[in-house]
Amino acid sequence: MSGFSSLDWVVVLLYMGGIAAFGLAKGGRQASAKDYFLSEKKIGWGAVTASIVATETSALTFISVPGMAWKGAWGFLELSFGYLLGRIAVAWVLLPRYFEGELTTSYALLERSFGTGVRRLASGTFILTRIFADGVRLYATAIPLVVIFRGYNLFSGVGDPTLYVGAILLTAAVTVIYVQVGGVRAVIWTDVIQLGVYVVGGFVALAVLVPKVPALGARLAEAAAAGKLTIFQTDGSFLTSPYHVLTAILGGAVLSMASHGTDYIIVQRLFATESLRDGRRALVASGVVVILQFALFLAVGTLLFLFYGDLPLKGDAVFPKFIVEQVPSGLSGLIIAGLLAAAMSTVSGSISSISSATVFDLWASTKRGRLASEEEKLRLSRRVSFGWAVLLTGAALVFIGTGQAVVELALSIASFTYGGFLGLFLLALRGGTSRRAGTAGFLSGVGVMVFVVFGTPLAWPLYTLAGSLTTVLVAAAVDRLRPAAPAEGKAGA
Repeated sequence: MSGFSSLDWVVVLLYMGGIAAFGLAKGGRQASAKDYFLSEKKIGWGAVTASIVATETSALTFISVPGMAWKGAWGFLELSFGYLLGRIAVAWVLLPRYFEGELTTSYALLERSFGTGVRRLASGTFILTRIFADGVRLYATAIPLVVIFRGYNLFSGVGDPTLYVGAILLTAAVTVIYVQVGGVRAVIWTDVIQLGVYVVGGFVALAVLVPKVPALGARLAEAAAAGKLTIFQTDGSFLTSPYHVLTAILGGAVLSMASHGTDYIIVQRLFATESLRDGRRALVASGVVVILQFALFLAVGTLLFLFYGDLPLKGDAVFPKFIVEQVPSGLSGLIIAGLLAAAMSTVSGSISSISSATVFDLWASTKRGRLASEEEKLRLSRRVSFGWAVLLTGAALVFIGTGQAVVELALSIASFTYGGFLGLFLLALRGGTSRRAGTAGFLSGVGVMVFVVFGTPLAWPLYTLAGSLTTVLVAAAVDRLRPAAPAEGKAGA
């Protein structure tokens, strides 16, 4: 065991302090709530690209993707090709609608077609699912950290719950500092650094692994012959096998259309670009970067298999085991910083987007919100941001000791809502759907996923497709069976 040295601690602490200071410096001063959440000073598409990738990459990706290649093959990479196709579709179909007028959130687009009530329903659903899903992601960040630190005997005599609490509070506290003061500019620019840190962490792992695998070329050839490097898989059924080539690419494309076209945690970043052209560049480029990123961490997993062979471990435990046992002093601190970077980018994006949706979608349309001055809106925005940060941290703490089944449920929560969101946005783009039909379709699309997830063997990449089809079909049926109700007043976004 190499040990977690004083140098490793210096690396981690310098990173935590440095990222907070950098975020505060880049965030600057804000003049309004819109500047705080959307950045009146527009940001280059390259930085937004990095922010998108960092936001969608959680600590679970950092740990779990290597484990997928270690236990299986490279089938997970198929999904990323679908992700790119989905982003291209969003860039040319949905993104132009976001750049029409002065939208403040993605759900403001729904108000144009269905009225204020549907906008609030969608935004409220987004807020609840984000708190639940990203709370457990923050908790999940602590899992490998506790494993690693326990492996180094850093806290002998300290119980696991205490270690979990400490890891969660440290990650959340540093993130809150720059989000609270710097707003979305701080979130985006720190994401750029955090993407670089965890990618460097991946390359460090590769650099440490390569010399430890003798006759690497021959071993890789053997692994390829054994199917360990297979990307496109045709085994199993299209409907039940998640990594069947058609399932992965089609499901990945539809999932990406929902996650990057309707989920405000991503769309908020696109609003910060200068123009539709730059927004398209950032969105499509993020798909290419994700492919390369997945390839990097899958390569780490393959080398872990060549180094360890089969072990009686879960897939997401093998990379932490390697960090504990094999990474030299100093470099292990860098990899831990990469793990924290992946977590902080997701948490910061969640806090900012949830707070923005609360202010613009739920509060601004109230009488008090309409009469508030820009200074009052900005003060409220900071309070709301801090409040949601506390609740998100609390949600993470609640999951301590709940067991793996609850964690898996929380992580799959987006599967319950993405289909409904995508279907509702498609109905808004098509036009002609009544408010009643849109609401019924959305609720049906979300509700039917309970049956799909728990009552069918449908492969998980197809969940979003099933939910969106349900939403569209139910809305069409409602409009066909009953005359349309008068739409609510479609106030400006």
